[in-house]
Amino acid sequence: MDFQYQIVTIGDGFYSIEENGVRSFLICGADKAMLIDTGFGSGDLKSVASRLTQLPVVLVNSHADGDHIGCNAQFEAAYMHPSEYDRFAGKGGKQKLLPLFEGDTIDLGGIVFDVIHIPGHTPGSIALLDKQQRILFAGDSIQAGGIYMFGPGRHMQAYIYSMQRLDGMTHLFDKIYASHGELWVPPSVVKTLTEDAQSVLDGKVPPQEPPNGQPCKLYCASYGKFLYEAL
Repeated sequence: MDFQYQIVTIGDGFYSIEENGVRSFLICGADKAMLIDTGFGSGDLKSVASRLTQLPVVLVNSHADGDHIGCNAQFEAAYMHPSEYDRFAGKGGKQKLLPLFEGDTIDLGGIVFDVIHIPGHTPGSIALLDKQQRILFAGDSIQAGGIYMFGPGRHMQAYIYSMQRLDGMTHLFDKIYASHGELWVPPSVVKTLTEDAQSVLDGKVPPQEPPNGQPCKLYCASYGKFLYEAL
């Protein structure tokens, strides 16, 4: 496991861990640290986290797609929404799983995250909100790149509902940290993605051929890019 991750220091005890187009995040509180997602599994992510902090590390998965759980087995347990358990097991995951639900909180000691359930990209996708630092982590659901909305468990109407809910919370955060593409995007992107997804659902965005022969179409709206298969 000699893969070299790129470490980006965002703030004091706050890191982005970059891996071939996907990123994990490590946030350190006074008592413990939280690792959000584990990437493709290219290297020894646990050792990287240990070099960045001496605090005990709590692993939280934003969802259970393969590029977010690749190093999960290096950790004793992972927190995720129970709606992701089957997806995790279907990808060979055998780790101890602990549930996170809407309204739960994760207290790192001086830093507290609220758990928000945002189904759509996957059934159990979650966002993590730090009201004090005014930041939001939203996995793959909010980003500048292509959002996968095809295949089992993905649902465009659920995604629109989730984005509408988050749009009602944008007064609580100033930055949304993304798992792919640009490191962060502004809260205004939430409303735009909501409208773009609705335009796709309404047939107002012309389909294009997807990259890499994927079994879907690519829909490029005003901002959002969706890899989507209409039912």
